[in-house]
Amino acid sequence: METKRGWNYNQNHALGPHNAWRVITPSKCIGSVKASTNFDAEWDALNIERTIKTEGVDEVTIVNILTNRRNAQRQDSAFAWQRRTKKELASALKSALSGHLEMVIWGLLNTPAQYDASALKASMKGLGTDEDSLVEIICSTTNQELQEINRVYKEMYKTDLEKDIILDPYGDFCKLMVALAKVRRAEDGSVIDYELIDQDAWDFYDAGVKRKGTDVPKWISIMTEQTVSHLQKIFDRYKSYSPSRESIKKEVTGDLENAFMNLVQCIQNKALYFADRVYYSMKGKGIRDKVLIRIMVSHSEVDMLKIRPEFKRKYGKSLYYYIQQDTKATTQKALLYLCGGND
Repeated sequence: METKRGWNYNQNHALGPHNAWRVITPSKCIGSVKASTNFDAEWDALNIERTIKTEGVDEVTIVNILTNRRNAQRQDSAFAWQRRTKKELASALKSALSGHLEMVIWGLLNTPAQYDASALKASMKGLGTDEDSLVEIICSTTNQELQEINRVYKEMYKTDLEKDIILDPYGDFCKLMVALAKVRRAEDGSVIDYELIDQDAWDFYDAGVKRKGTDVPKWISIMTEQTVSHLQKIFDRYKSYSPSRESIKKEVTGDLENAFMNLVQCIQNKALYFADRVYYSMKGKGIRDKVLIRIMVSHSEVDMLKIRPEFKRKYGKSLYYYIQQDTKATTQKALLYLCGGND
């Protein structure tokens, strides 16, 4: 079985239009949303049906139910709903809700891989590319997560993620994104190869600052094929030559610089990377609202309890406080539940 963001995927257990996600050992989970101990999928389905039929739609009850369940439980509730009504719950709630709340609830009713796959597709759809969202998802996911996203992406869109990336971006940025999507990164092991760390740190320096021009393919190879722990040690060793982030800024520009910078930060401190993403998502409107919602939904069951302290340490006040200031009404209630508490 494959582990995906706190769930074990059981390919033999298909829940209607969705796939099942099984809870793994709670100690391995550092998310803010916990499994409901008195969970009853039929009860959820019945109560959601009643809320939709209520004049004006009882949004608070819908939020209370869905934000207090783990994803596997939501999938079971959605299947129970489908058995009762012969319709998909996500479609029914999409019709009943609107605006940002609709976006939150729709996200909660997807499996993690479905949600990431749809966000990747949206980032490459239409005129131009939402490079920031593409980079965020591709650079921050693990091997197992990317493997599952690739599988689900092909299932949903009848094409490979890699092919869509090639069709949209261009040049070295495209090559970096494709290399990450190919899932070529080695898995972390128990053996530390200090000679290889020294050699890779020197190669990283030699491919950039030390030479005229930049050997971008060499950078891509090192940063997409080596393990995360190995890369962390490379960057620590590299400090004796030059600060890694400053080197990147000197050597490359534009989307490629942004991608490398995000990748380095994810490798060094992923929780801080998402704390920064959430903070800046609340500094504007439009697409940034989608960023806030996506991160709160995607990370509520993964590492929100790591993101929150990084956020408060850097920005002085809690993430909970910022959400209170930036959002309104039932959407605010949903995001605060996903945040999980006021530090």
